[in-house]
Amino acid sequence: MPTEVILPKVDMDMATGQISRWFAEEGATVKKGDVLFEIETDKAAMEIDAPASGVLRDVTGKEGVDIAVGSAVAWIYADGEAYKDKAPISPLEGEMSTKSTEGVASEGTALALSPVEPTPPDRRLAGHPPLEGEGKTRATPLARRLAREAGLNLSGISGTGPHGRVVKADIDAVLSSPLEGEVSAKRTEGVASGGTAFAPSPVEATPPDRPSAGHPPLKGEGDVMKLFEEGSYELVPHDNMRKTIARRLVEAKTTIPHFYLTLDCELDALLALRTQLNAAAPVKKTDKGEAPVYKLSVNDMVIKAMAMALKAVPDANASWTESAMVKHRHADVGVAVSIPGGLITPIIRHADEKTLSVISNEMKDLASRARSRKLKPEEYQGGTTAVSNLGMFGIKDFAAVINPPHATILAVGAGEERAVVRNGEIKIATVMSVTLSTDHRAVDGALGAELLVAFKKLIENPMGMLV
Repeated sequence: MPTEVILPKVDMDMATGQISRWFAEEGATVKKGDVLFEIETDKAAMEIDAPASGVLRDVTGKEGVDIAVGSAVAWIYADGEAYKDKAPISPLEGEMSTKSTEGVASEGTALALSPVEPTPPDRRLAGHPPLEGEGKTRATPLARRLAREAGLNLSGISGTGPHGRVVKADIDAVLSSPLEGEVSAKRTEGVASGGTAFAPSPVEATPPDRPSAGHPPLKGEGDVMKLFEEGSYELVPHDNMRKTIARRLVEAKTTIPHFYLTLDCELDALLALRTQLNAAAPVKKTDKGEAPVYKLSVNDMVIKAMAMALKAVPDANASWTESAMVKHRHADVGVAVSIPGGLITPIIRHADEKTLSVISNEMKDLASRARSRKLKPEEYQGGTTAVSNLGMFGIKDFAAVINPPHATILAVGAGEERAVVRNGEIKIATVMSVTLSTDHRAVDGALGAELLVAFKKLIENPMGMLV
């Protein structure tokens, strides 16, 4: 029996992936452990090894095409194993193929699928099994309850949550849409005198030139395209990274109650200490000559200060779940890194325990591999907080979007000379504005303020980060 080569799940949020490159061709002899192909996920590129030795056959996974996780992309035949010029059928594919032919007539004409069977209203309202099709649709319990109460069929709603899961915001979008009145009317037209509701026809409920259920009203692709003259633009398809960024940002802004705290930090003492530490750095010999063992940046010191602040205010080092508050024992700081087509947040683990030089060198390595998409999943998944720094672009201040499962993210602006008042006199100081975005479910206002004050104290008294 040949060995199936599947597209593996290499990322927690991965539903599909693309093969960016095959290292072996059809008919090639491979050994177990040889690199077969490279997967491009939304965050990184990873090499996948051969699961067995033999001859590579039936390579169906094409480069640059979205492929569902778990799908067969090739088969490996053992030496001497008989080869049939037809790819084997996996159990899942066989089951799907059987089901797909049930509605085909003997003459080859496909039969139209019948509408959803009538479902008594009391089944939808009383928490009984969902409408046909709902069981196959990913949805949160709250979204399912709201859909039952509104008489909506979840299978007709596009989810914006993880893996396309329908969330409360999707139900709210349908109910607030101008189409909802039209849909509701048609939903009740099929209610017989005995109280039996008939599912509305998708064509009747949503005209083809109007946005489909689950999309923002009057803001679908067609509505947007109508605003621009044909030929005045080009369409660039979304890659996996952009799709994931869009999905996670919508999820974050619609499910996390953000609030924001901003204050100014004086940087003069930190800049002076940074200069002294860099000047005292030992040198090492490299191919390009001598180079310092480390070179600290302001961002390295911001990472350290944020980690130490979380340790000083441990109640803010938390993540929200529906059943419990997750209190973290370590401060793992994610750092937003811009890469072509999007961004990624590699994580400095146990940043509170590491020296500034270790943080600096580790951050340079992570950023370099992030830009070449060579990070491992464990290097960018998780974390307890994040830092996003746009100061190098001259941005004075901004508010960042929280990246679940974090409860906080610190947005760092540029350090610039400003007039400050000390003891009634105007002085010039280098000042940096920072904004803490906070998940109000996990961190309340006073607790967030305490965390930000602890951060400010470390920035303005940076010697505390050395002991």
